[in-house]
Amino acid sequence: MAVFPILETERLILRQVTQEDAGNLLTYLSDEDVMKYYGLEPFKSINDALDEISWYKSIFEKGTGIRWGISLKGQGKIIGSCGFLDCASQHYRAAVGIELSKEHWGERIANEAFEAVISYGFEQMNLQRIEALIEPPNIPSQKLVERQGFIREGLLRSYEFTCGKFDDLYMYSLLKQDYSN
Repeated sequence: MAVFPILETERLILRQVTQEDAGNLLTYLSDEDVMKYYGLEPFKSINDALDEISWYKSIFEKGTGIRWGISLKGQGKIIGSCGFLDCASQHYRAAVGIELSKEHWGERIANEAFEAVISYGFEQMNLQRIEALIEPPNIPSQKLVERQGFIREGLLRSYEFTCGKFDDLYMYSLLKQDYSN
C-alpha cells in the first residue's frame, strides 16, 4: 500500500487522520455551522466520526481520493480536513473540498491548507483539472477558491440530494496551465 503523504506549510501539518483523532473530528463535525454546506447532518456520536475516518482510509486505499487532517504545527490536534474526492485518473481530474473548525475561521488556515493540497494535486498527482462544487449561499468557500484562481463555470441545478433537499451547486475549476503557485 502507498505511504500517506504528509504536507507541511508555514503554520500547518496536513497528515493522515487516525482513529485517535475521532474526538477532534466529532467536535467540529457536530457543529451546525461547519456542516451547513457539507451535505451531511451534523455528527451525533463518536461512531459518526469513526465512520468518517474509515471512509477517508477507504478512498485513499482505493485511489479515489485523499483526505488530509489539518493540524497546527506543534499541536497535533485535527482542526479540519482538506483533500480530493472523485479522482478520475483516466481524465486527470479530481474534486477538492475542505472544512475547518469554527474556532479557526478567519485565520486564513483554510487558504494555507487549500494551497498545499492544490499544489500536491498538480505536482504529485499530475492532475490537469481540479474541480470544486459549492452551494450558492456558501460565499466563504467561493471566495476561497476564487483566491486560488478557480473559475466559476456554471450552476448545476438540483445536482445533489442531501439532508432531505435538492441542492444547486456552482461548478468551479482550476486547470494546471492556469495554476501558479
